[in-house]
Parts: sequence; structure tokens; C-alpha cells
Amino acid sequence: MMRVLTPDVPTRGPWRRELIETLGLAWPLALANLLQMLVHAVDVIFVARLGERELAASALAIALFGLLAWAFSGLTGIVAALIAEELGRRRHAVRQVRRSVRMALWLAILSGAIGMAVCWYGEALLLLSGQTPALAARSGDFLRIIMWAMIPMVLANVLRNFVSALGRPIFATAITGLALGASVLFNWTLVFGNLGAPALGLEGSALASVLTSFFVLTSYIVAIGVDRRLRRYRVFGNWWRPEWSRLREILVLGSPVMIIIIAEAGLFSGAALLMGRIGEAELAGHTVALQIAALAFQVPFGIGQAATIRVGYHYGAGDRAAIGRAGWIGIAVAAGFMCMTAAAMILAPDVLLRIYVDPNEPAKAAMVGLAVSYMVVAAGFQLFDGVQAVAAGALRGLQDTRVPMLIAIFSYWVPGYGIAIWLGFFTPLAGVGVWIGLATGLVFAAGLLTWRWAARERLGLVPARPQ
Repeated sequence: MMRVLTPDVPTRGPWRRELIETLGLAWPLALANLLQMLVHAVDVIFVARLGERELAASALAIALFGLLAWAFSGLTGIVAALIAEELGRRRHAVRQVRRSVRMALWLAILSGAIGMAVCWYGEALLLLSGQTPALAARSGDFLRIIMWAMIPMVLANVLRNFVSALGRPIFATAITGLALGASVLFNWTLVFGNLGAPALGLEGSALASVLTSFFVLTSYIVAIGVDRRLRRYRVFGNWWRPEWSRLREILVLGSPVMIIIIAEAGLFSGAALLMGRIGEAELAGHTVALQIAALAFQVPFGIGQAATIRVGYHYGAGDRAAIGRAGWIGIAVAAGFMCMTAAAMILAPDVLLRIYVDPNEPAKAAMVGLAVSYMVVAAGFQLFDGVQAVAAGALRGLQDTRVPMLIAIFSYWVPGYGIAIWLGFFTPLAGVGVWIGLATGLVFAAGLLTWRWAARERLGLVPARPQ
């Protein structure tokens, strides 16, 4: 029996049982997220060896591309909550699940095409943001190659949500692990010209990302085809047949999630633009420090994905008590983990930096010093980053997305980005001030989202009658 549908075991207390179920679903998703970050880290590791300018150019390009890809993954990823609700309401909801996945795949192709169009004009957008012409041109070259990874990445995300909600999150872990190896091979071959390939430098890293994205999509298709439980849903059957009401439902619920992601990711991507205006060394240091903070975030992000599925399943079953247990357990686990990552950032920053750069290399001394100072601020917001991720995921399981969207827009862009601009450009704090702004946005988001989760009964977000 798949993990999400495991029946109650009388010998276990309900809180202990929910903890086991949540951890059983969360750890493969969190590990897959960590591996995915390592896939992205491979690009940074190879490009960093090309020089600060190339690293800065790729950072700007990835800031735009990653924002779009993550946003569209949120738009289509709401399918996990719909699948969980359908399974909670009726365990053999094959037809409903197939319709949801099919329309999510349609939406992935459409949104991915829009993202490609934006990337095509990436150089012009970066020039409008105030970047230097030389840096914007290099970033634009990178974007016009990596944009071909947009559609396969969003499609693969839909299939990842499908296999995870159906109790096969380990597939996401295994496929992402294989993608890590593929990314290393493609970057090693194309960036520096090994195995008879030309040395393409920065463009080779972009091409490696494209090849890796198609590898991941193909792997999910193969995994679904060989697994008996997943194959019975025939999610690729009648792919041309529209289900307009289901498509509209995904759009209505997923659009606020997309805006939430744009608000949060836009805060961090916008910080990269601010750093680019302060200096190239600041932008390079910001890129490395942000990679480390993002690496730590992948665990609570995976717990939040598990909370969406667990809360969504209990929401479909109408079990109000279980809804509360699933959400609070996820928040507690994420908070505990992020306290450990905060300690690591303060006590052992050099160890973490070695994942990406050699901190003892004289040529990178300025970048390393800036990265360490940014990591001190990152340590301060780890707890809040983890809590807001799981609280948002739990609310998503209740299909509550509109108010969290408003909370995210306010938190990240009013106190968050506002303080980043003020401290970064109008005080001597410069880059550190930008990071204090990032922390402020996360504190506001964590507080407001947790309050909404705690008030779910009073706000009428749960089923009217307990089961």
C-alpha cells in the first residue's frame, strides 16, 4: 500500500502515526530537492572556474530563468493537492487523477512556452534593470540556450508531483540522483571540452542544463511506464482531450501559488540585480551564499511538499483533527532542522563554502569574505524560512492559496525588498543590508502564514464536520 494511503494502525498514537507518515513521504522529497540543488550547484562549480565575470553573467541569467521555471512549477504543482484530495475522498479515483495530471501537463507546455519567450528577450530585460551592457550580453547568450530546458523542466515537475502523491516519492529521489550524474558528465564534456567535444565555456554549461532537463523528463516517463501502480492511471492516454473545468480549477488554485513563488523568488532574484549594481564581487559572493542558503532550504521545502499531500489527503477525507496534526508536525520538523543549519552557517562557514569555491584561493578573497558575511545573516533567518515554507504547504493542502498570495506579496516586497533597497544603497551596509532585507521579508511571511494556519478553524478553511 502506498505511503499516503497507509491505513490507521491502532497500536500507534495518532501523532506518532502522522509523524511516521509525514517523514516517510518527506525524506525522499527533501533528498530529491537536495540532489536537485546539487544539479544546479554543478553548473555553478564549473562556471566559477571560468572567472568572476562568467559566474556573474550566469547568476543573472539563472536568476531570471530560475524565477520563471519555479513559478510555472508552482502553477502546475498544485496538482499534488488535487490528487491528494481525490485520493482522500475516494481511494480509487483513477479517472479524476488522470484528468488532473493531463490538464497540468497541458498547462506546463503553455506556461513553458511563455517562459521561453521571456528568456529570448532576457538581455533587454537585464539592461532595463541597470546591468552593464557587457554583463547583460553574456547573460543573454546564456538565456537563449538554457531557455530550451524550460518546457521539459515544468513537464517533469508535474510528473514528479504525480508520482509523489501516489506514494512513489522515491522515484523523484532516484531520478534526480541520476540527473546529478548526467549534469556532471554534460558540464565536464561541454564546458572544458572533454571526450572530443569543443570547449564551449559558459554556453556549454547552458547546453548541459538543456540536456539534463530532457534526461529527467524521459526518466519520469519511463518510470511511470514500468511501475504497475502508476501505469494503471494512464496519464498520457487521450492526451489531446480537454477537461476545461479541471484546467480552470488548476489555474484558479495554482495562479496564486505561482504569484507566491514569484514574490519570494523575485525577492532573492531581485537581490541579485541589486548586488549587480553594487559590484561584481558582491554579486559573486551573493551567488555562493545564496546557493548555500537555498541548499538548506530544500529540506523544509520537501517537508512542505509532504505537508501539502498529507493535509490534502485528510482534507479530502474530512478529518479535521488529522489535518491539524499533519500541518503542525511538518512545521515542527522543519523548524528543528533549520536550527541545525543555522548553527552550521555560523560555526563552519568555510566547510560549506568549499562545496562551491576554494576559500583559500587569493583571487577569490573578496568574494569569499562577502559570502561569509552574508551567511551570518542567512543563519538568522533559517528558522523563519523553514516555517513559512511548511505553513504555506499546509495551507495549500487546504486549497487555500489566495490569502497566502497576498501575505507573500506584502511580506517580501514591502518590508523585505523595501528594507533591502534602503540598507543596500542608502547606508554603509551595502550587500549585508540587502541580506537583512531578505531576512525581514521571511520573518513577516513566517509569522503571518503560521497565524493563518493556526486560525484555520475560525476562518472556515477546514471541512464543516469532523469525520
